[in-house]
Amino acid sequence: MNTWNKIMECVPNFSEGRDLEKIDKIVAPFRAKTGVKLLDYSNDEDHNRLVVTVVGEPVALKQAVLEAIGVAVELIDLNKHSGQHPRMGAVDVVPFIPICGCTMEEAIALSKEVGEDVGTRYAVPVFLYEKSASAPYRENLAAIRKGEFEGMAEKIHQPEWKPDFGPAERHPTAGTVAIGARMPLVAYNVNLGTNQLWIATDIAKKIRFIGGGLRYCKAMGVELKERGIVQVSINMTDYTRTALYRAFELVRIEARRYGVSVVGSEIIGLVPMEALIDTASYYLGLEDFSMNQVLEARSME
Repeated sequence: MNTWNKIMECVPNFSEGRDLEKIDKIVAPFRAKTGVKLLDYSNDEDHNRLVVTVVGEPVALKQAVLEAIGVAVELIDLNKHSGQHPRMGAVDVVPFIPICGCTMEEAIALSKEVGEDVGTRYAVPVFLYEKSASAPYRENLAAIRKGEFEGMAEKIHQPEWKPDFGPAERHPTAGTVAIGARMPLVAYNVNLGTNQLWIATDIAKKIRFIGGGLRYCKAMGVELKERGIVQVSINMTDYTRTALYRAFELVRIEARRYGVSVVGSEIIGLVPMEALIDTASYYLGLEDFSMNQVLEARSME
């Protein structure tokens, strides 16, 4: 048991999902550190992306994250990078999430401290996003990332896209990075029994909020070449307001119009227990069920 007074979570996404040696070096700064605990990391070859989940005391977490960012900036060259997931940086996005004993305001402050250090130490342009955004139009990560690494070479020179920290020039190999504070996010993918990417893309457009779909839902179509299928890759930005089962069922409903079946789904990284209990309760038809009835939840009290 740790005796931390404050627990902050960070889920940095790195643009490397294939080279295991590089992945080990990027993850290394999170191992065996006082005040920091590596909870999970997963790499996806199709996405060519690494997602790390780490928690810790704010000061210790800050130092570990900065060290890992430095390793990624040194090792990853986006001029040689390709993958199914959009990306604008070697370190693409770094969100901080308050977990215990700390507030969203503290997460915002920490994200700005890290952003300033990244810009100064590594000469990587930093955009603040979500709760840390310096303007409303910068809250949405997709808006910042639009154009990706290649397009950012010109985009960053536009006055409205001047970085919050660091040089107003895209790093030649590491690109740019978005850093911010947010609610816990669930990365949830639904796999479809077809190899037609346009079908997954069309479904994604229909279920995401910006396309008239579910609130707190972002989605895109992704091709899984090695498996010969496609998936609807989803980010649930507030699972307490839009449940996982709603996204799953809406994908299944929309897939019917193409004669396509759902063949499975997956969660990337960690997920709050409440999100899974809510979904299990729905499919089991449980009446008046609450988290107080979950053994593990009561055991941790």
